[in-house]
Amino acid sequence: MAETIQYTAPDHYLVDDLLTDEHKIVRNAVRDWVNRFIKPTIEENFEKAQFPLFLVKEMGQIGAFGPFIPEEYGGPGLDYISYGLIMQELERGDSGVRSMASVQSSLVMYPIYSYGTEDQKKKYLPQLASGELIGCFGLTEPNHGSDPGSMKTHVKDMGDHYLMNGAKMWITNSSIADVAVVWAKDEEGVIRGFIVEKGWEGFTAPETHGKWSLRASVTGELVFDNVKVPKDHILPNVKGLRGPLSCLNSARFGIAWGAIGAAMDCYDAALRYSQERIQFDRPIGGFQLQQKKLAEALTEITKAQLLAWRMGTLRNEGKVTAAQISMAKRNNVAMALDIARETRQILGAMGITNDFPMMRHMMNLESVITYEGTHDIHLLITGAEITGIQAYK
Repeated sequence: MAETIQYTAPDHYLVDDLLTDEHKIVRNAVRDWVNRFIKPTIEENFEKAQFPLFLVKEMGQIGAFGPFIPEEYGGPGLDYISYGLIMQELERGDSGVRSMASVQSSLVMYPIYSYGTEDQKKKYLPQLASGELIGCFGLTEPNHGSDPGSMKTHVKDMGDHYLMNGAKMWITNSSIADVAVVWAKDEEGVIRGFIVEKGWEGFTAPETHGKWSLRASVTGELVFDNVKVPKDHILPNVKGLRGPLSCLNSARFGIAWGAIGAAMDCYDAALRYSQERIQFDRPIGGFQLQQKKLAEALTEITKAQLLAWRMGTLRNEGKVTAAQISMAKRNNVAMALDIARETRQILGAMGITNDFPMMRHMMNLESVITYEGTHDIHLLITGAEITGIQAYK
């Protein structure tokens, strides 16, 4: 049994009072699991650039995959605040662990549930929820990141099947995935979603190496060379960019919560260190500049918590907009990255070692601030909301 780590979460504005008993039970269960099974080994996994694959089924058992999927399809049937809190706690462990669950939940299970047939839902969702199957999401291409509408991956109708050709890159879970939700253009140039299974002839998923970020996460490519996709593997209930963008909105929602977890972990480690590290005959937490860093970190975490809670409430009510989610994702990830950098300084040289989580979170968040819509693109989404003018078209 792994050692249990004591942890106190910052809650300066008593956000816990806004949560239901179910929210707290869900969060505390995942928090305890992360403390016991992720925290003690994550630095080693990060250093070795390996994802703890043996924990996938346990992640299914704690409800980390598709928390919002109804029970009839194998999910826990929780609300979106519960989903956010799960992502927060997983990312307090590591962004790579949260990324795995985020992709499984929002980029694979969500489109199958929202746009798939009843047979597709029954076939895939229960196994994805339990961790029996691992999924990935194919949208980004080598030459098309922020402009997914220009994708080159395409399918041709061959009568009894589609023939898929193209390539995707920067795909979380690529080489370990059993199924991929892939977005490609049909012969009319309309973007459609397809469920592609591992092992099909012509479908390969090489892993990307040499990453300095998200090292405890699997990243790779999806390559399609005349892959035969059966007709019943198309997601029939969506066409165009609305399909993949709705998935990204769900993923961004989880990221906005998850980044808070990374910030909380950095803050907690820095606060403890500031109370224990003695310089000039006193704890360094007694010096003004260290208190400034801690006070600013707590302030920004508190603002992010309130932003995420309100976003979760709106999503539960069916009112949240894509622009609201973009604002939260952009703000909270930038907040977490700043806190990782500032709290690292509190630890001085010790902060660059793997005895503490700051450098790992900092490197991870350099990816998180870019994926699922870059920091700048989210700024322009807010700008378009304000002015009514798209700046990137």
